[in-house]
Amino acid sequence: MNCFGFLGEEVSVEVHICSHSHLKGPYWSRKILFSNCYKSHMKLLFMHNTLSKNVLDDRREKGLATMKELLRQKTYQGALSKINSPLDPSFKLRQLNIDQCKFMDSKMRPLYLVFENLDEMGDFVRIIFKNGDDLRQDMLTLQLIKIMDRIWQNEGLDLGLCLTVITDPYYLYFHYSVFHLSSMIPYRCLSTGSSIGMIEVVYQAETLAKLQKTKGVTAAFGKDSIWDWLKIYNVTDESLSEAVERFTLSCAGYCVATYVLGVGDRHSDNIMVKKTGQLFHIDFGHILGNFKSKFGVRRERVPFVLSDQFVTVISEGKGKDTPQFERFRQICINAFLILRRKGPLLINLFVMMLSAGLPELRSLDDIGYLRKTLVLSLTEEEAVKDFQKKFDDALNNSWKTSANWLAHNLKRDNP
Repeated sequence: MNCFGFLGEEVSVEVHICSHSHLKGPYWSRKILFSNCYKSHMKLLFMHNTLSKNVLDDRREKGLATMKELLRQKTYQGALSKINSPLDPSFKLRQLNIDQCKFMDSKMRPLYLVFENLDEMGDFVRIIFKNGDDLRQDMLTLQLIKIMDRIWQNEGLDLGLCLTVITDPYYLYFHYSVFHLSSMIPYRCLSTGSSIGMIEVVYQAETLAKLQKTKGVTAAFGKDSIWDWLKIYNVTDESLSEAVERFTLSCAGYCVATYVLGVGDRHSDNIMVKKTGQLFHIDFGHILGNFKSKFGVRRERVPFVLSDQFVTVISEGKGKDTPQFERFRQICINAFLILRRKGPLLINLFVMMLSAGLPELRSLDDIGYLRKTLVLSLTEEEAVKDFQKKFDDALNNSWKTSANWLAHNLKRDNP
């Protein structure tokens, strides 16, 4: 099962919804694998439905007690022990660490499950099982980001999109023992049914909303929340410099990727930062320019998110009139031009997915948004000038992003 199949020598990557590992081995082993995953999936679905109907409107403590009581039952223990990871069957899960399991506070109350790794040297495997959201669009967007990363690398621009991990209250996380330190982080995501699925999470990462909360109500308009947080976990000059470089590269990649793909709903809970510096976006329920609005007013009024908080980290606290930030600007321009030269490829990939019936990809008119952002009708020189205007718009109007973040933070803390 894959969205695009083999993309040819031009990209030289095969993009999968399910890993090739699912399809390796003899028939009997594949049958056992899928059978075990199905049993685990149905148990989780039943538990989520039970909690949703009987507990989640009650006190949180009672809900947690009910959840853990269910997980201690033999039928659950049997279905959720010694199984392959649904996202990567090469990893095996020993059993649940029930004391660390919980459900999240977001609207759909996804289940946060913590497994012991069958590899005794490996870290816990953290999984969030979500019921109520169509994750197919997330899968498509994440695969496109991986393809963009491969395109950039083939052109000598390594923004390091392909680190695999994540920590978000909306999704399913897996954290394994070894990762390469690339800068951008498209995590694994698997839709397993109608509005059911799992998402991989980056461990040791926080949302911008949480970082801002520690600084007070007005922190959404501040400049130092990310920078101060990174300095806590990168105490030496060398480690802090490496974190700034990872932040700079990943921020450039996601600025360009989210702009080209028209990713919306970029509030402070949908952008995260790792302790090692990588910035990354999550939750791609709105793409191709389908931006959310309130009372007829579009909540997001900048081409992409480039806040003063980002500028502070990139410039190491020195501001936008610095060589560091000018380098960041040039990286963004180069990344945009590289994608623009591959515009027909990106458009064809979306055309191939039209028949999937995704919520925001139903006609060629939807794909027209890519032609708009890539400005394929202009010369390259004209395209550079157009993107520079978008860049300056995002930078000079970053207060609009901060206002959106503040509104989200206030609503989140006062539901």
